[in-house]
Amino acid sequence: MTKHILVVDDKNELLHLMRRVLEDEEYQVSILQHGREALARVKRDLPDLLILDLRLGDVSGQEILKQLRADPLTREVPVIVYTAAVLEAEQVSKLVAEQPGYYQGVHVVQKPFELTNLLALVQQVLNEPAR
Repeated sequence: MTKHILVVDDKNELLHLMRRVLEDEEYQVSILQHGREALARVKRDLPDLLILDLRLGDVSGQEILKQLRADPLTREVPVIVYTAAVLEAEQVSKLVAEQPGYYQGVHVVQKPFELTNLLALVQQVLNEPAR
């Protein structure tokens, strides 16, 4: 069965690059440019993986992550978050380390990143046994 990935980023060019790269790996990919729509989309589609930029123009990626984890319907959706902001990456990494049960399935990636490394992480996350 094809795994479904939702990518949320406010940068159109990065969204389309991520879609192309992930589809080349035969994943079903949806993209979303507005963070405020992310929670509703995740609830509706329940993707196998969410790839989320923490720096979105309209809403904080950290806030989306907190809302996802607070909702019983979406709390187990695996999430890869990425950002170029070092401080923000450290904050989220600290949350994950301090509350590993609550933030289980959340992985933090610092930009810039190699696409091959991201693809390896995607494959690892999607192959983890279901909780």
